Amino acid sequence: MTFSVWLLVCFCGLTLGQDVLPETEVATEIESCFPDMCKFLKEFGAMKAKLETVETKLKEKSEALETRQTETENQVLELKKKDATNIAFSAATGGSGSIGPFNTDTIIIYRKLIINVGNAYNQHTGIFVAPVPGIYYFTFFYHAGGSQIVSLALMKNSETVVTTSDHQTSHDGADNGGNAALLQLQQGDQVYVRMYANSHIWQNDYLTTFSGVLLRPL
Repeated sequence: MTFSVWLLVCFCGLTLGQDVLPETEVATEIESCFPDMCKFLKEFGAMKAKLETVETKLKEKSEALETRQTETENQVLELKKKDATNIAFSAATGGSGSIGPFNTDTIIIYRKLIINVGNAYNQHTGIFVAPVPGIYYFTFFYHAGGSQIVSLALMKNSETVVTTSDHQTSHDGADNGGNAALLQLQQGDQVYVRMYANSHIWQNDYLTTFSGVLLRPL
């Protein structure tokens, strides 16, 4: 349609040019020849300008929405990161009676949760799995009868970190002990308490415990 319009305009202009009319008269003549077409072209030009304005506004709104979305995603990531650094647990063996002695080394399972922020400690396996790299602090305490051996170790993966123990005696009714350590862990490292073979502890809700906390992420 545009080509036809310009073809008609050029034809009319050439015809008028042959008569050597002034420019104002040419314009007037064109409008008189095609009044509806001239009106259409003016309206089309105005509509095009409005569309360009709308497109500009839509582009600005789209960019603003993208910026807000990016900011929101960054905030969510920051919150997740912050939540990931809130790690602390404390658990007791629970129940009553003796655990052990056994003829093999055994991981002690502390089933009674006191706190487990971050859910990094598994009360079914007795194993803490570091969710983020960092400096952690762990403690473990026991209560046991004095007539049998006690021998426990805080383990990092398969490595012994610190131990606690007590000898068998005939005149000591009960024993209490424990130990603690600072550990630098990588994500996925496992920490747990191992009871060595032929050892024992007493299980209860208050005395035999295992605890840990993330002091500083790295």
